[in-house]
Amino acid sequence: MTEAPPHFRVAVIGSGFAGIGMAVRLKQAGLQDFVVLERADDIGGTWRDNSYPGAACDVPSHLYSFSFALNPDWSRTFSPQPEIFDYMKRVAGEYGVHKHVRHGHEVTSAHWEPEHNRWRIATEKGTLTAQFLVSGAGPLADPSYPDIKGLETFEGTMFHSATWDHDHDLTGRRIAVIGTGASAIQFVPRIQPKAGRLTLFQRTAPWVMFRHDRDITRVERWLYRNVPLAQQVARKSIYWGRESYVLGFAKNPRLLSVVERLGRANINRSVKDPELRAKLTPSFRAGCKRILMSNDYYPALARPNVDVVTDRIVEVRPNAVVTRDPSGRETEHEVDTIILGTGFHVTDPPVARRIFDAEGRSLAEHWGEDVRAFRGTTVAGFPNAFLLAGPNTGLGHTSQVFMIEAQIRYTMQALTYLCRNGLDRLEVRPQAQEAYNARIAKAMEGTVWVTGGCDSWYLNENGRNTTLWPTFTWSFALRTRWFDPHNYDLRVDRSRGRGPRTRVPAVTGGGAR
Repeated sequence: MTEAPPHFRVAVIGSGFAGIGMAVRLKQAGLQDFVVLERADDIGGTWRDNSYPGAACDVPSHLYSFSFALNPDWSRTFSPQPEIFDYMKRVAGEYGVHKHVRHGHEVTSAHWEPEHNRWRIATEKGTLTAQFLVSGAGPLADPSYPDIKGLETFEGTMFHSATWDHDHDLTGRRIAVIGTGASAIQFVPRIQPKAGRLTLFQRTAPWVMFRHDRDITRVERWLYRNVPLAQQVARKSIYWGRESYVLGFAKNPRLLSVVERLGRANINRSVKDPELRAKLTPSFRAGCKRILMSNDYYPALARPNVDVVTDRIVEVRPNAVVTRDPSGRETEHEVDTIILGTGFHVTDPPVARRIFDAEGRSLAEHWGEDVRAFRGTTVAGFPNAFLLAGPNTGLGHTSQVFMIEAQIRYTMQALTYLCRNGLDRLEVRPQAQEAYNARIAKAMEGTVWVTGGCDSWYLNENGRNTTLWPTFTWSFALRTRWFDPHNYDLRVDRSRGRGPRTRVPAVTGGGAR
């Protein structure tokens, strides 16, 4: 007789901020019957993987952290990657998360089995089942590689910024950097002094603001350790200051002209060559793409060993990148190293190709090119499944951790409601999901992300913004504060064969309304 696979009440995919936060809240609710499935040999998600030189957060440290685990010992106002990674490991250790993590368990498929009211989850190290599935595989989990002719023929060293090759010595190299997003503006200044020649291939010039970064003093750290209220006040002041950005992004984009003046001043401060200035000056409204922050990006591009190329890349050859200018003339740029700063699969998350409904249709197939969810968390046709950092929960101005915690609270409220009412299955109603997304689309009208005149990774192939929350984050927190059973089909599955039930205690601070 075949041995039944291990069964859990909850299976969580990923151990980044979403996975760790979910695990902590499950444990705080008294639920130990869960597992965290992690593909790598350590926790940390994107902050584990993105270890490129200069990697740091562009949201202030005191805000980019869990509300239940503030860190009084941040060294700078904008935390570097190693500190964030260490913080995540420390939180996981303090809350006993590690014993629930299964490393090397990359999820290859998750199928809903209605006859057993459970998810059957296949991983690289075996199969398990769970009554509830929570995906914490965020939008920055899987690097995106450009579709460039001949890329696979390159004979030098090539890697994505999210999989940095620390063994490859860049000293004296002829380096091609493809992409000018949030990662590139951080690593380019760090590698420029080492490079023999650095050629930056820019499709679109981003808006880059001066970053007001500084050391956090010993006195401040002492104060935060000994007077926790002081750090709470600092956190809240940062939060509300960041929320004010929405006035320009979503309410009146004309206000962003002030930001654009600051951006142009940042260029003029560091770049004296008028031709280079022209290349680096954006042609779209600030905020249409993510506004970036750096004090050393523009100075690095002005150095004599750097070329900024804006002509279109048409081909990669064994030892060169080939571009074509508007007149049709091609130029071959000889390089021995290519670094791809080309972002991630944000609007087409690979995890969606691995989650299947009862008919064997993947979440990706269900979505097509139009990613949708209810409250960014549940999807019609996929019972007992929750998505953290799901559709339209991304942000362009403040901490993603805030949104993740709001979704975790909503998920915990749902589990509590089911337990209290003797239910063990939920599925959002299609009409509720449709109405919710209609409101999202209406709120998106007139925002800079729609009217700003750029082609950003926020938009899908149809030009719809499936990535960002369209207004103030406090309004999302209010919407997800309480579970809303009237928007769901809720029932007890009468079939037997599922795993043992485990009671979920009430979640502090809310219930269904």
